[in-house]
Amino acid sequence: MKALDIALENHLMAGTVIPAHPLALDQHRNLDESRQRLLTRYYIRSGAGGIAVGVHSTQFEIRDPEIDLFETVLRMASEVCAEENINRPFIKIAGICGPTAQAVQEAELAVKYGYDMGLLSMGGLRDWTEDQIIVRVQKVAEVIPVFGFYLQPSVGGRIFSYDFWCRFAEIQGVKAIKCASFNRYQTLDVMRAVANSSRRDQIAMYTGNDDNIVADLLTPYVFTINGKKYQKEFVGGLLGHWAVWTHKAVALLEEIKTLKARGNVQALLAKGVSITDVNAAIFDPAHHFHGCIPGIHEVLRRQGLLEGIWCLNPKEVLSDGQAEELDRVYAAYPELNDDDFVSEFLSDEKR
Repeated sequence: MKALDIALENHLMAGTVIPAHPLALDQHRNLDESRQRLLTRYYIRSGAGGIAVGVHSTQFEIRDPEIDLFETVLRMASEVCAEENINRPFIKIAGICGPTAQAVQEAELAVKYGYDMGLLSMGGLRDWTEDQIIVRVQKVAEVIPVFGFYLQPSVGGRIFSYDFWCRFAEIQGVKAIKCASFNRYQTLDVMRAVANSSRRDQIAMYTGNDDNIVADLLTPYVFTINGKKYQKEFVGGLLGHWAVWTHKAVALLEEIKTLKARGNVQALLAKGVSITDVNAAIFDPAHHFHGCIPGIHEVLRRQGLLEGIWCLNPKEVLSDGQAEELDRVYAAYPELNDDDFVSEFLSDEKR
């Protein structure tokens, strides 16, 4: 198995910002290579601590044989990371999905292109037993360190038992878990399972709950284990929401870490409500998340990072009223966007 570099493991455990990388397309829905590379450079220069490529935000259709972009986007992002000569810890994560054979093959491809971890989706396996899925995780973990992924049912995931997460946490190759259940009960199941595992101090917890980012990062999960109190926390985020306004997301996580150390979190809880409001406009829960990816693209388009909001599936467009909601949150929370940073970044790119 590919081992996780100790410096990267420390970086992961300390907590960082990991944006879920979108897919840049032109008006003909072909890959816009220059924009795809531009996005990767933007995330690096924003101060993000890593990127996740080939994930939900990159659109699962990239794996369809007639589209066949999965390897291409992995390769391109890896090339940009090499070209940027990043002189700080930066973790490259590849999205992995599908039945066991496909997942193992994607893990091997990720290793080929120098990725450090695989974000292992459990989506699309609704008929599988939890035992079968545990075996699948073990097989992938033999190839690459695993970043677990609890995906909400509304976008293709499923609900897992507390016992499943107890077993999941004991797998040696699991180094982190992204909790994107969008449900406080299910989030608590994962945190409690990890806290009760023998590997509790070896697994980094990352929020993927775009509807609850700040509260997740501020909340201490305290459990009584063998008569003693043990505290587990979300240390960072791997988020589609952080694919936009990334420079401000980096500042937010540092602010959270500083205020947690001081025990002063009241102001951040208020900011968290604002961020959740923004996320509702971007991710479109009002229409069952139909406009999630187009919403991300629309913000990036407004900033000049993307030319348009085209998705591989022509039916994936902004929902009715979503553009107006984006107008509203842009006007209501100007302090949350990183438009000034992006403007300077794009100016530098043109020189």
